[in-house]
Amino acid sequence: MKSLRCNLLALTVLLGAVTPSAYAFDALEFQIEGADSALETALRRASQLRVARAEGITDPFEIYTIARAEYGQLIGIFFEAGFYAPTISVRIDGREASDISPLTPPTRVGRIDVRANPGPAFVFGRTDLGPIAPGTELTADFAPGQPARSTVIRDATREAVQGWREQGHALAEPTGQQITARHPANLLDAAVQISAGPRLRFGQLRPDGQSRTRTSRIIKIAGLPEGEVYAPRDVERAAERLRRTGTFSSVALRDAEAANPDGTIDINASLVEAPMRRIGAGLEYDTELGVKLSAFWLHRNLLGGAERFRVEGRIGGLGSSQQDYMLGLEFARPATFTPETTLTLGARIENERESDFEALRGRLDIGLEHRYSDTLTFRGGVGFLTERAKFGPGFATRRDFRLLLLPLEARWDQRDSERDPRRGFYLQGEAMPFLGFAGADSGARITGDARLYRSFGEDDRFTLASRAQIGAVLQADLARTPRDFLFNSGGSGTVRGQPFRSLGVTTNGTRSGGQGFAALSAEARTGVTETIGLVAFADAGYVSEGVFSGQSDWHAGAGLGLRYDTPVGPLRVDLGYPVAGDTGKGFQLYLGIGHAF
Repeated sequence: MKSLRCNLLALTVLLGAVTPSAYAFDALEFQIEGADSALETALRRASQLRVARAEGITDPFEIYTIARAEYGQLIGIFFEAGFYAPTISVRIDGREASDISPLTPPTRVGRIDVRANPGPAFVFGRTDLGPIAPGTELTADFAPGQPARSTVIRDATREAVQGWREQGHALAEPTGQQITARHPANLLDAAVQISAGPRLRFGQLRPDGQSRTRTSRIIKIAGLPEGEVYAPRDVERAAERLRRTGTFSSVALRDAEAANPDGTIDINASLVEAPMRRIGAGLEYDTELGVKLSAFWLHRNLLGGAERFRVEGRIGGLGSSQQDYMLGLEFARPATFTPETTLTLGARIENERESDFEALRGRLDIGLEHRYSDTLTFRGGVGFLTERAKFGPGFATRRDFRLLLLPLEARWDQRDSERDPRRGFYLQGEAMPFLGFAGADSGARITGDARLYRSFGEDDRFTLASRAQIGAVLQADLARTPRDFLFNSGGSGTVRGQPFRSLGVTTNGTRSGGQGFAALSAEARTGVTETIGLVAFADAGYVSEGVFSGQSDWHAGAGLGLRYDTPVGPLRVDLGYPVAGDTGKGFQLYLGIGHAF
């Protein structure tokens, strides 16, 4: 039978090659009777004849071939909806396409008529699937009396196989099925046999496709628990660790086709390495601060072990009196100590000029970041900061700061999407004790960031988002605290509608940031179309001289925004206006990629 099909295919292709193709596909009539709107829409979308007409296909033999395939295309949609006795007619200029011999295909196609009727809906009669792994719960739709959609059988079979795989049976698979439609009773009997296979342990990871990355490092980064009981989740995590390095543009991990004699199963890793280097640049303009230029250079695989090395620079304030610059270096080595731990080394030098201070600072850091789970991350390290600052009236006060830093950070991210969150929450907190030398006091800087998202309506088109921020500098005197540690409010990251860093404190005639900070933000987001959304927002910020003590002030802003969805995140345009406080200067416009929070 296989040989006959191949010969017939070769014959029809040969005939098609010599068939003239000068005639057009003139008309298509598509009529569905007795189907609801959802089923009719699915059938129309599945029709290859409608696609062929939209694409302007004119070759008669190609159209004839597509028409003969239309039966199977539509019947698959009927089966998915639970209809197993449909009637389908596809006529080419009045002749049923299935009755036209491939030996004498039409030399011209003028009109095609498609008629379909789903017939009676079927429900499940007998449903047998097994054996099932202990603790596995199949979909409740796979039961007698439920609509007999073919997708339900497929989903239940997948759940049964996955149940065995999650208990270590990596080679579990369906080995047989018997599907019987009982037409007079409109019942569908389904019986599927599952073979669990042996319970296996992880063998070796076998990478393939890499040329610049050492095999030993790939195995270390993947962190596959060799010798432990097989678990699909461990395979997924190994693949995700490899992707997170950025060294590979494609990562696919697959079980070997057969187990090893010792009861283990190897995992094959198909890898495609990304280009080693990447560069980027940015340009920003602010009516008060002038032009800001930024650029970076990134090496994705510096030493052949998926190490990332990044050089970035920034020059700001071009065209204004407050020019500043920054040069930073960062090295990251994944899978240091454990597969989930990344070592980072950083160095940065920058000159910062703001309305209330000027500072030249340098900072060195070494840290470890550990992913405890998919949603929980910890980071700790040690750093050294040196800063020479001028502040006070006429920048007459000059002070040198040197500090030993011990930053500790935790992030708990339960959002459904980092790019466009609609549900869940995000919590981030940092505690950074510091030991001061020279002109700096010792103390600690603490910050927190909490975000909550709730969505309503069809397709979650309406989203309420809220954010609370808090910060404090403990123990250190205000004048003996590095300027970068102090808090200000105003701008896109705190209070929109208020100028950037416009709210601080004034102590003995010296304006500066404060040691206490809090901010609240709320947004109402609604989708207008699939790609366009509108946002209404309100923000408020508070800064105090001490830790919520001493001289303090607050301000607020509100406004409207527009969002346009892109593959890299929503394009954001926000227009804010000051509604409280005395720091406002009229409307403020914000442009960016991604939501404000």
